Amino acid sequence: MDPDAFGRFAEGFARFMGTARFLGYMTIFVIVWIAWNFLAPDHLRFDPYAFIFLTLMLSLQASYAAPLILLAQNRQTDRDKVVIEQDRTRDERNLADTEFLTREVVALRIAMRDAATRDFVRSELRSLLEEMEERGLRVQGPDPADGETPGDAPPSGKGSDTGEE
Repeated sequence: MDPDAFGRFAEGFARFMGTARFLGYMTIFVIVWIAWNFLAPDHLRFDPYAFIFLTLMLSLQASYAAPLILLAQNRQTDRDKVVIEQDRTRDERNLADTEFLTREVVALRIAMRDAATRDFVRSELRSLLEEMEERGLRVQGPDPADGETPGDAPPSGKGSDTGEE
């Protein structure tokens, strides 16, 4: 017999034994058994007052039920172990991802602290412009007609590109 099929049967049986329906069926069975053996004519009674046969049947049921319930519990324990291992692996992966993202956020914060902000650059440019005006230097923007930017203009000064003076 396939152990997995028997395990599924044991789980189904244990699950059924744990329901109110099973308790109802067993109660009805015992009541009918006792009533029959009390109220039926003497020649139709099969288990007299001590109900030895009923006790034997209930003991037999209990002797089979206990191992089936234990088997079902063992299978559930095995499934729980697998789920716990998967949860642990997922938790470790989530923790590693969280730690990585935390390091990245810290690195970005450090980089942003070192990066020049727009306000910082503007204030530095204003300071330079004020300093140039104080020295009497002429501040001149690019001439859009020339198509040149101040960095494109040839150097003004003595000498040539060959380094001669």
